[in-house]
Amino acid sequence: MSNDTQDRTRTETFKLDGGKVLEKIKELIHQGNIRRITLKNEAGKTLIEIPLTLGLVGAALLPVFAAVGALAAVVTRMVIVVEKTE
Repeated sequence: MSNDTQDRTRTETFKLDGGKVLEKIKELIHQGNIRRITLKNEAGKTLIEIPLTLGLVGAALLPVFAAVGALAAVVTRMVIVVEKTE
């Protein structure tokens, strides 16, 4: 009998203009099954990592959205790396 309880993860990458980043992150969080979101600049430097847990919803996300909004205001293009569980 095999024990196949390990979660498989996969990543997706999105390249967006700064003004569209917050909207995309909200959309991704709403989809669920997201383990982590990493924002990078075009050179690949990590700007912020957002670990997402099942309990992180609603008002708990407001500081995250504020940080992403501040980054989006100063960085013209960002890369979003999304780690999903399957």
